[in-house]
Amino acid sequence: MEWFAAENYHTARFVLQRGIALMYLVAFVAVLRQFQPLLGSRGLLPVPRYLERVGAWAGPTIFRWRYSDALVLVLGWVGVLVAASLMAGLPQTGPPWVPFAAFGVLFGLYLSVVNVGQVFYGFGWETLLLEAGFLAAFLGSDDVAPPFLVLLAFRWLLFRVEFGAGMIKMRGDRVWRDLTALYYHHETQPMPGPLSWFFHHLPRPLHRVEVAANHVVQLVVPFLLFLPQPVASIAAALVIATQLWLVLSGNFAWLNSLTLLLAFSAVGDDQLTAVLPALAPVLAGPEATGSLWWVILVGVMAAVTVVLAVRPARNLLSPNQAMNASYNRWHLGGSYGAFGSVTRRRDEVVVEGTTDPEGRSGWREYVFRGKPGPVDRWPRQVAPYHLRLDWGMWFLALGSSAQHRWFLAFLGRLLEADRATLRLLARDPFDGVRPVWVRARVFRYRYSTWAELKAQHCWWVREERRVLVAPTRATDLSV
Repeated sequence: MEWFAAENYHTARFVLQRGIALMYLVAFVAVLRQFQPLLGSRGLLPVPRYLERVGAWAGPTIFRWRYSDALVLVLGWVGVLVAASLMAGLPQTGPPWVPFAAFGVLFGLYLSVVNVGQVFYGFGWETLLLEAGFLAAFLGSDDVAPPFLVLLAFRWLLFRVEFGAGMIKMRGDRVWRDLTALYYHHETQPMPGPLSWFFHHLPRPLHRVEVAANHVVQLVVPFLLFLPQPVASIAAALVIATQLWLVLSGNFAWLNSLTLLLAFSAVGDDQLTAVLPALAPVLAGPEATGSLWWVILVGVMAAVTVVLAVRPARNLLSPNQAMNASYNRWHLGGSYGAFGSVTRRRDEVVVEGTTDPEGRSGWREYVFRGKPGPVDRWPRQVAPYHLRLDWGMWFLALGSSAQHRWFLAFLGRLLEADRATLRLLARDPFDGVRPVWVRARVFRYRYSTWAELKAQHCWWVREERRVLVAPTRATDLSV
């Protein structure tokens, strides 16, 4: 069945399987390092309380059967080990059902986490990772050729990501339409990276060219992914180049890395060897379609994909387009998009504590791992890792009431000098000693100029705007 077996896409399968497995490994490492202080039994938003409140509405999750912090650790380590085996290509050496089962385990375990993750897992790239893992289960093993229907499903997923992002921009903030969005974006994005300061200071005419090029890649190029080769590979190369640019200019967890990987679904072996002839001897692979059961299973997946495509397709055409939406509890067939609006100014919440019993002096700042804090601290590269607490702090500074409940619990943990919570931070100014008071103030941040960077060695300039939480003691909080 020549229509079924994609004999020219062995590189695509290699990159997709191992790359998506790498993203799952990163995600499960974050579960091991962050889940307990954020969502555990004594977390900021405890899962047991959440499940008591919402019950079956949480969706499929192993934690409805039983929750314990120990079970989270088991889940996380199983996810890490299975993902690592897929990166090494071990399940791929067996029949197709082996990598199918391995990716099925990753999907099921991570779905269990996302469905109880509340605001800390309320990001579009969680659904994107789940969808990618679901599709990767159907890519087969080294015994069979990659199924072309699965590669088409990957391209449809990439289309939704790119075209959805392009349309939400055109329907949203005027700065995307007048090409001025990057006058602000690099400075106000949630998690600036080490090069973001330099991107911000590029000439403004170049920023306008960047935005125009982004519109072309997101609004035109996605349609080319479905055309014959070499057009599809060229379109994929443009997406890959754009995503690499975004990786360099900011920290968006695994969104850009995963989108880059999805683009390989349109890269043909012949087109790749035309550019890199030395790869020709290693790109050969099987031409077999596999057993009948495998063909039927892939056909069922394709039919499910078509059915699930209806709602996101309608969303793309709707004037009230949703930016990131899941239409079922399995997080399949979702809608995507990012930055329909761009903030013009950057506010940051600065958390401080003191051991002074009167709270009059000795205030020292808690330093977060990724978000801006001390003005002389060069922004870090953290993506594709996801610092969930730091992202929550960005939304908190925007005035999100959904973040405030967990933030008060966070302040309570700081007053306790809770070790698990403090491990989420880059620096505890009290080295494990309990502060007597904590407070939170909102500062307006802007990037320093070239002259200020040279003279003061500061990447940011900040000034206080308001008090978010007045000086507070443990007796003032119910934690």
